[in-house]
Amino acid sequence: MSKKGVLAVISGFSGAGKGTIVKELIKRYPEYALSVSMTTRDPRPGEEHGREYFFVSDEEFEKLIEEDGLIEHAGYCKHYYGTPRKFVDDCMQQGRDVILEIEMQGALQVRKMFPDALLLFVTPPTATELEKRLRGRNTESEEVIKARLSRAYEETEYIPEYDYLLVNDDLDKCVEMTHTIIRNAHEEISRNGEFLKDIKTQLEVYK
Repeated sequence: MSKKGVLAVISGFSGAGKGTIVKELIKRYPEYALSVSMTTRDPRPGEEHGREYFFVSDEEFEKLIEEDGLIEHAGYCKHYYGTPRKFVDDCMQQGRDVILEIEMQGALQVRKMFPDALLLFVTPPTATELEKRLRGRNTESEEVIKARLSRAYEETEYIPEYDYLLVNDDLDKCVEMTHTIIRNAHEEISRNGEFLKDIKTQLEVYK
């Protein structure tokens, strides 16, 4: 059994429901550690500083970049997004699985720093459904909605970089599938090098 925590990165089209999946995952399985990202965008109605995001200024964010205090950062629709480094490292060393809900640019940066990170991409069943969900928010202008749909088209080119595709058609099933994927990752051969090394050492007496 792998003792080190798994780093699970959840990305998806804006409006695909990745935030809802993550909230349900944490609610049902409190053993997960949710890494709160930082962003320079304004809070949406109902969002709180330190819960959904750490809301900071451009100047504060750029200072963290200079200090190497982020494991990834990306620009998206004229705003910065990033993940604090220390929290992720500490949780994984303690054996806790860490969930990151971040944009695609950031996810691919994480993969470079953590090659064994588990990358999951969330999509609705159709593009029509995606547009419907974006409009259903009632929080963004027509210009922003079109920009998000255009960005979604661009993102399709990089989905093959991910390990798993989650089609968010049934929320309950999608949440349970996500949990199963993360749990099963602990049994991957690549994550159990120390265990296998110990078994081999014990078997040396029989060679």
